[in-house]
Amino acid sequence: MPDKLLIVDDDIETLRMVGLMLQRQGFEIAAANNGAQAISQAAHERPDLILLDVSLPDMTGYEVTRILRKDPQTAVTPILMFTAHTQLDAKMKGYEAGVDDYLTKPVHPVELVARIKALLARNQGRVPGLAAAERGYVLGVMAPKGGMGVSSLVLNLAINLYKNFKQELIAAELRPGNGTWGQELGFANPNGLNNLLRLKLHEINAETVEKELVRTNYGVRLLLASNSLSDLSLLTSGPQSEAIVEHLSTLAPLCLLDIGAPILTGFDRICSHLQEMIVVTEPYPNTAIRTRRLLDELNERGFGRGRLLTVVMVNRVRADVQLSISQVEERLGVPVQVFFPPAPEQSYQAGMRNLPLIEVQPTSLLSQQFTLLAGIIHKRVKQ
Repeated sequence: MPDKLLIVDDDIETLRMVGLMLQRQGFEIAAANNGAQAISQAAHERPDLILLDVSLPDMTGYEVTRILRKDPQTAVTPILMFTAHTQLDAKMKGYEAGVDDYLTKPVHPVELVARIKALLARNQGRVPGLAAAERGYVLGVMAPKGGMGVSSLVLNLAINLYKNFKQELIAAELRPGNGTWGQELGFANPNGLNNLLRLKLHEINAETVEKELVRTNYGVRLLLASNSLSDLSLLTSGPQSEAIVEHLSTLAPLCLLDIGAPILTGFDRICSHLQEMIVVTEPYPNTAIRTRRLLDELNERGFGRGRLLTVVMVNRVRADVQLSISQVEERLGVPVQVFFPPAPEQSYQAGMRNLPLIEVQPTSLLSQQFTLLAGIIHKRVKQ
């Protein structure tokens, strides 16, 4: 049975031409030329995907999207916004309203069909009838380069959130072949992420994701990645990674994602599921430069504007030759929310005893800073 597409555009010629072209590609077509008709058609026709213009005579495409996302029957129906609006603000408005992808006119028919097929493939694993309100708060943590302590920060932040605020959550490593939590906590087979990435896209659903989560003695569930070089090839599994993130958001009110350096295939699509990004930096000139570039790129994706962007600084070396917090803030152009001081003895003991950092010395300055950041995050989730 062919996939059914609902095309929504106030221009009758566009409806005719695009509809005819997509029919030739094997799709079944329904059409609407205003917002009210689009909402009615979506409920009646139950399309597999909606191709939606922004400028409609009775309401905007953003308003149509928000209404559709509140209806359990259309809450996860893929919406591809197809419009002449090229401004970045218009694009971010679309993502914030709940669209899955955004294309500007004119576009080559081959690209349009490719985007439609990609969205339809991703949607095969979605949970039917799941309203947007039922999804949890998804927060990513990353740095401009590797080796800056992102994984340790995510793990200890997750444990602190549960320990001090009883916050139910899931923390996930998203970098196959680069996992660290399994070894740090003494798990023998940290292959949950890798197992999921090897599945076909339609096999990834809430149930299969839940089965790969491990429960810890610290109250949090984890999705663990291996540290085997043979699994690095899975870094290119972009559609599977996005599907995993989407389903994680249905399994807990808060999800923390260890993104690490921005090398994941499908990074932009994963970002579209995030309410907030935490960026880790260091008190060194070159790192500050790279962090500023990363912040600029994230700003283009809506972070620091419609979505929250938080900067924290990690200093793991006791040295006088480094930038002060105020100097880092001056170079970044944004404030540093939390500063994590060096704690080499605490880190050594954690490694020797297979314990999280904050469990070695719960009252240390480092642990207090984790509690500070956890409090900020917990407050946002409750809002």
